[in-house]
Amino acid sequence: MTKDQKNEVIEVLKEKFTQYNNFYITDTEALSVAQVTKLRRTCFDKQVEMKVAKNTLIRKALESLDTEKYAGVYESLHNVTALMFSENPKEPALIISSFRKASNGDKPVLKAAFINGDVYTGDNTLKALTQIKTKNELIGEVIGLLQSPAKRVLAALLHHHEKQAETTPAE
Repeated sequence: MTKDQKNEVIEVLKEKFTQYNNFYITDTEALSVAQVTKLRRTCFDKQVEMKVAKNTLIRKALESLDTEKYAGVYESLHNVTALMFSENPKEPALIISSFRKASNGDKPVLKAAFINGDVYTGDNTLKALTQIKTKNELIGEVIGLLQSPAKRVLAALLHHHEKQAETTPAE
């Protein structure tokens, strides 16, 4: 790779890291070409962008953006690295888990995930990441919580009002 080509890769990666709040660092080393193709297709279908790049270039891209912010992910940059960029924080985790189930394997391996500023390292965090609540799920839950007490309060007020109407003598 020439210096220009390397710089081009770094620029593309910087753009992706800036565009997405969530990315996963996976190891796809043991996957066959057919499996990698299948994984890419699944990612594409689920609006997850998959990029394979050299670790040194990934690190340079991250460091040039914000050394501190990404400090927790550097140690995960070894072996073959495939990055998964996603708007939805748990979609890549779901893709990895279902891919493993389908192939009865433990690949791709999750090395780290960067979710809205938090770093999760190690393959053992995969299950927890599949259960992350998305922003819309959280909003739905909050709305649900807000609605239920309001309904109870309104019901109680109506009930109270009706009781009062019964006991107030007509003039």
